[in-house]
Amino acid sequence: MGPLVISQLATGLSVLAGAVLVKQVMDQKPMAGPSFPRCPSCNGTGRVPCLCSRWSDGDIGCSTCSGSGRMGCSSCGGSGTGRPLPARITIRPTNRPS
Repeated sequence: MGPLVISQLATGLSVLAGAVLVKQVMDQKPMAGPSFPRCPSCNGTGRVPCLCSRWSDGDIGCSTCSGSGRMGCSSCGGSGTGRPLPARITIRPTNRPS
């Protein structure tokens, strides 16, 4: 093996080792920030059966699902996790005489 092949092999192995290390860290601590529960409608996949598969006679496919038979979940927006409901809180200043 020439020096170029050995160099490329070493680079590939170091990239692979880095990916394994990152995966181990991600398995222990998934993502920073709040973790939301799985969506109950799609069970965390972000996809639900498309409406075209309910009424079809065996052929599945429409523009919504692009022929896959599965469309994005409308409950979670395709993220697979529950989304917090936005709430607007209005605070009015009190009228106190000075």
